Amino acid sequence: MQYPKKILHWVNDTEIEGHSKDFFSKLNPANEQKLADVASGTQADVESAVESAVAAFDIWHSKPVVERANILQSAAKLLEEKKSELAEIISQECGKSLTDALGEINAAIECGRFIAEQTQSFAPEFIKSKNPGRTVFLTRNPVGVAALIVPFNNPAASLAWKIFPALFCGNTVVIKAHEDTPYVAVWFAKIFKEAGLPNGVISVVQGLGQEVGAALVADSRVDLISFTGSVQTGRLIIKNSADRLAKVSIEAGGKNPLVICDDADIDLAVATSIQSAFVDGGQRCAAASRIVIFESVYEQFKEKFLSAVKQLVVGVAPGANYGAIINERRLNQILGFVSRAREQGIKILAGGNRISGTGFFMEPTVLEGARLEDEISCFEVFGPVVNLYQVKDLTEAIRVSNATPFGLSGAIHTKDPDRVQKFVAGYHSGVVRVNGPTHGSEPHMPFGGVKLSGNGWREPGLKAFDFYTDWRQVSIDNQKYE
Repeated sequence: MQYPKKILHWVNDTEIEGHSKDFFSKLNPANEQKLADVASGTQADVESAVESAVAAFDIWHSKPVVERANILQSAAKLLEEKKSELAEIISQECGKSLTDALGEINAAIECGRFIAEQTQSFAPEFIKSKNPGRTVFLTRNPVGVAALIVPFNNPAASLAWKIFPALFCGNTVVIKAHEDTPYVAVWFAKIFKEAGLPNGVISVVQGLGQEVGAALVADSRVDLISFTGSVQTGRLIIKNSADRLAKVSIEAGGKNPLVICDDADIDLAVATSIQSAFVDGGQRCAAASRIVIFESVYEQFKEKFLSAVKQLVVGVAPGANYGAIINERRLNQILGFVSRAREQGIKILAGGNRISGTGFFMEPTVLEGARLEDEISCFEVFGPVVNLYQVKDLTEAIRVSNATPFGLSGAIHTKDPDRVQKFVAGYHSGVVRVNGPTHGSEPHMPFGGVKLSGNGWREPGLKAFDFYTDWRQVSIDNQKYE
């Protein structure tokens, strides 16, 4: 697949340069070579995209849900047929292997198929009235124009999680493409056009968050906003859309713990910890950045874990465990976290450095001895960096697990069902896994967090429909009452 030399906006089913005619460079993070010039969006570009979405809304939402579902099924089928092409795009934009890219594309396809099969979810729900002559039922209705602000990591899966339920529910969509994965969003829009989506139902605006994202959030014609990204940006979105009471879904990352009890299968725990900590180079909101180990098995686990870390392969070749950090700025931020931890006396058991040569690659990094109040324990690093913590028992493990402002995901490894129940009850998060990794949500399962990890909504799964629709109560009186 030939990557385009220019990446443009997608408005009213046409690629356009936009109003400013300015561009910025997109690099391949695996080799630091320039991939393309990307259109730098402005408020005027956002206004054009929103206008297109507003104009298409009546046409789209008036179609029966079965007809909308058929178009989404066609889009999922096209994703399947063209996934090798999309994998090449993702590999170049994200600096990851084709195998990893295909993995997230398969998840996107599963999500699309699942959502498109849920037409029964739009059947009216009848409620018994106390009045004998009254019929009461509830209907789901689209909210309107949806702004979808997507992250760079797992771009295909992230887009699918938002686009499929938003469209299925009858909304029109304006996507703010991430500046590090600009073409994936346009490619998705083209797929939906080929699947039969009416003109204007999907638009894509390129550009930076402080310009394009801010303008999109502030536009009074945008009825709901779905955002995945940082806490700071999530707060700004809520603040800047609060005056009009826009519907906002925030998923803002995590500092996820993986607890290893003294009765755990240590070999399984090591394998799962490696997978959880270094998936996508730690650039996954549900990655495990904290491993909490009972002291009686701490040394045994640490020895095996560090041995496994030494076997990790970093790069984009087949068989690599993870690829590049998305850009040099992010790589330097991650290295800064590790450098400050080292200055505080925290021990670096493995890694801690940029890998020499071309590309934004970082060694798998393991730290030991961080206090709960240290920066490295509290902030989301979003890189291949994991902390080890030693605890006496489950009570302390739960306390350590809760000792961050985040609450997205977490896992416990134990054979004791009582310990499982205590952890499920005691650890505050949106997702808990038992004897497995901290990541890996399935398309029919709701995903989201508590505390600073989210504001209560869940995507994808059936629970996503509660965000992308509004409920309407309808009461029909069949007789007159005195």
